[in-house]
Amino acid sequence: MKRSAFQTVRRSLIGLFSGPRLFALVLSISVAAFFAGCGGGKGSSSSSGSGGSGGSGSGGSGGGGTSTSSGMGSWAWVGGSKTANQNGSYGTLGTAAATSMPGGRLIAASWTDTSGNFWLFGGEGYDSAGTEDGEASLNDLWKFSPSAGQWTWMGGSKTGNQTGVYGTLGTAAAANIPGGRNAPTSWTDASGNFWLFGGAGYDSDGSTGYLNDLWEYSPSSGDWKWVAGSNINGQAGQFGTLGTAAAGNIPSARKHALSWVDASGNLWLFGGIGCDANDSCGNYLNDLWEYNPGTGEWAWMSGSKTNGQNGSYGTKGTAAASNVPGARNVAVGWTDGKGNLYLFGGNGYDSVGTGGGSAYLNDLWKYNTGNQEWTWVSGSSTANATGSYGTEGTGASSNVPGARWGSFTWVDSAGNFWLFGGYGNNGEYNDAWEFTPSNGNWTWVDGEDTTNNDGVYGTEGTASASNLPGGRERGVVWVDSSGNAWIFGGEGYDSVGTGAGTGFMNDLWKYEP
Repeated sequence: MKRSAFQTVRRSLIGLFSGPRLFALVLSISVAAFFAGCGGGKGSSSSSGSGGSGGSGSGGSGGGGTSTSSGMGSWAWVGGSKTANQNGSYGTLGTAAATSMPGGRLIAASWTDTSGNFWLFGGEGYDSAGTEDGEASLNDLWKFSPSAGQWTWMGGSKTGNQTGVYGTLGTAAAANIPGGRNAPTSWTDASGNFWLFGGAGYDSDGSTGYLNDLWEYSPSSGDWKWVAGSNINGQAGQFGTLGTAAAGNIPSARKHALSWVDASGNLWLFGGIGCDANDSCGNYLNDLWEYNPGTGEWAWMSGSKTNGQNGSYGTKGTAAASNVPGARNVAVGWTDGKGNLYLFGGNGYDSVGTGGGSAYLNDLWKYNTGNQEWTWVSGSSTANATGSYGTEGTGASSNVPGARWGSFTWVDSAGNFWLFGGYGNNGEYNDAWEFTPSNGNWTWVDGEDTTNNDGVYGTEGTASASNLPGGRERGVVWVDSSGNAWIFGGEGYDSVGTGAGTGFMNDLWKYEP
């Protein structure tokens, strides 16, 4: 793995200096910019995505040769603390303030509303008092205005480990609120309403476990509605008939599931860790579900009703009805311009069940919602693969990120996929990658090709090419109307490596293309 000369110099300085001397030096060094092209794309990519009918497309490894990323950009630390494990500062409910700030956390839910505000719900972390030393299950709801640069506490409790208030199924009410939880699945529908599914946390009885409750939140009314699923944890899935939606269908209780929204506004949900159809709980899943908000019905579309399944990879680049990713959690994904769903990595089962199914993955998959087939696109069919970085800024068919879970991901305006950080066998990453669906190439854009690096924060509110978030995993990401990417929190390395990377972050970063 190659590190650029600029990165080598920066890492040498970080090793020799700390505090003010470090920042004075690193800010004077020109470093290759982190995410080039969030707003406009890079290299030879196009917005058309990959694939086509049949699902095999051009996404397989080996196609596309090399391409060069030419855009430049920079990171700005725009809020929160550069030191991990901060309690939340809630202020007055419903009132924005410069001093308000969510506490450090990971595995929260997030949305963007129709006015461009960012929303954050729950997760595991620090409430107003640092309950359970910062490992409380949270149900606080926050809104951030990028234009004003201020947070507003919008609902839920400023104290963790709260029981859910479900009210009447199908009826919104001001008193309703999901219980404290971590690792739920979240998405936004075509009407701008927020949806929340499952996670691990507190049910209506105040008991804790895997959840399969489905909630809808209206930003206009500020009310939650319990839509489907159980208000008691630990529920088995009701699968029905493969490929057929029905009112009685519901995915099993789980956390860390991956979700997408297709062009029709339907939710797709894959895997996670939780309970299967037999109510066997605590292992990884590989079932794929589709939810239609219009009909309110779920359909089981692919994968197994039972947990712990190895992957069936088939031939790289070729779609087949028998292909299916192995059971896993904390995978990440994207949607291309043709409506195909992409899945990358996670922790779970490869083709042979390495490590009893508890291994890190770097396989990239595509699911064609039209013909309902999976294609293994790139990466390894066996777990714990190391990354192949190639030359920084140059895409190549041989490039691929190392195995990991919990990365930050988004799609730029050109239809290219972005991946930052995550956690693998060697620790927490802060490398940035771009995947171009049109040629199937990965490009290492910037960041370190080593793990467990502290953040370089610079001056709050000031973008600089030398700034770089520290290695981290399982935070949240938003993209604003100008194409800037924003990341918040997660678990990882702050400015001084608090807790050797085990810190819960509440720093907010913006990448400006």
